[in-house]
Amino acid sequence: MRKAVLLFTMIMFAASLVFAQGYKVGDKAINFKLKNVDGKMIASQDFKDAKGLIIIFTCNTCPYAVKYEDRIIALDKKYKTKGFPVIAINPNDPEVQPDDTYEKMVKKAQEKQFTFPYLYDPGRKVSAVYGATKTPHVYLVSKKGNALTVEYIGAIDDNYKDASMVKKTYLEDAINALLEGKKPQPNYTKAIGCTVKKKS
Repeated sequence: MRKAVLLFTMIMFAASLVFAQGYKVGDKAINFKLKNVDGKMIASQDFKDAKGLIIIFTCNTCPYAVKYEDRIIALDKKYKTKGFPVIAINPNDPEVQPDDTYEKMVKKAQEKQFTFPYLYDPGRKVSAVYGATKTPHVYLVSKKGNALTVEYIGAIDDNYKDASMVKKTYLEDAINALLEGKKPQPNYTKAIGCTVKKKS
């Protein structure tokens, strides 16, 4: 009996480690449903005609995330008509970062005139599964029916400070590759941003 309990404990521990690491390129991703800043529930399955989704974990407060706001709007405008809309998700716990409450998300979206859903993730139910550790942190997924496959993870580009100085457009290159029926190369870059704010 003790051996069985020990074995079960070891299996669960190993599973928790895998879960904690989040997704890797090639993994099947969960579908999700979260509250948008317009008060409506938005699900990944709602995008029936999409070829994929640009899922960006971002927030109100991180200086890196703020620098990327206009670029994220531009990405959505450019690619949603091609089948790759942006979905932004706030992974920060408002009890740790008070400026990331749902109410302040609504205000941010209105001020910046976001063209994409900006979803509230209470308890980090989605961001923890994906493995988001930074804001911003990108997960580009392809979509077939309701099945999501992770195709690219990482940064938007190579210069958060100044859009005019960007030399490598990692995310755009990955989307363009998928549109051409190819696999992104690179399919992984290091996400640069603030650490996700969560309870320790």
